[in-house]
Amino acid sequence: MASLAAGAQEFRANVSVQAAQLGTNVEKRIFNTLQTALNEFINGRRWTDDAFTTSERIECNFLLNVTQDLGNNTYRASLTVQAGRPVYNTSYTSSIFNTQDNNLVFRYVEFQPMEFNEQRISGNDPLASNLTAVVAYYCYIILGLDYDSFSPRGGDNYFKKALNIVNNAPDGKDVSGWKAFEGNRNRYWLQDNLLNVKFARFHDVMYTYHRLGLDQMYEDVNKGRAAIMNCLNMLMGIQEDQPNSMVVQSFFAAKNEELMKLFSKAPPQEKMRAIQMLSVLDVPNANKYQQMK
Repeated sequence: MASLAAGAQEFRANVSVQAAQLGTNVEKRIFNTLQTALNEFINGRRWTDDAFTTSERIECNFLLNVTQDLGNNTYRASLTVQAGRPVYNTSYTSSIFNTQDNNLVFRYVEFQPMEFNEQRISGNDPLASNLTAVVAYYCYIILGLDYDSFSPRGGDNYFKKALNIVNNAPDGKDVSGWKAFEGNRNRYWLQDNLLNVKFARFHDVMYTYHRLGLDQMYEDVNKGRAAIMNCLNMLMGIQEDQPNSMVVQSFFAAKNEELMKLFSKAPPQEKMRAIQMLSVLDVPNANKYQQMK
């Protein structure tokens, strides 16, 4: 473990692999080995050129839920990814990303190395390289959002790395989630939104919400909450120009509980304005926001 800790860089990831749906006949040891390998892949790899101190590492969770054995060491699974960011002068961690990816088929033979090469992402076996490609993609998305939250447009470099994975992704009969035509909520569309000039204001939202909003609340709650209200106004502008975009829905998947706590203590007029906007911006959670009344 000492060597792993010494090599660890950007992430403090908790990786869990579950295979309960495969029944009692499954060889559970294989998935324990896979869990260890994925932990080492994420936590032991250097993802950026920046030096992260131990306290700066990004807290995140990867839950791989294996749902079907397709034979020939090939499995169907869902991947749930969550990541947080510490808030200045507090012990609180704010969620910056929370998603479930249901389009994952991969091949894994016990003890096979977790290989990922940015120049040759698909490798010789698309199904074998699909798992590391998907995990690396989400690592870069998390890095991009984290960097965005600390400096204006700070995450662009990592969103471009995610784009590179999408452009060179494994291609095969059972591989999906990488192409525009495969649906309107997938890996392609998330990175597209994050790099598309039509959504440029979203990066302003990420910076303003965290640095000028949450990070200021220790000193001035009202000023911090006003900055977050400004973010809701910016998101309304994006929603009006680009309705039902994946990036806005992704934002609220991470932030809905936090926003309820933030505005439940706001003055009545400010709270009502927030409820109004949140109910339009985040329709799946509209009833929850209405309960704040």
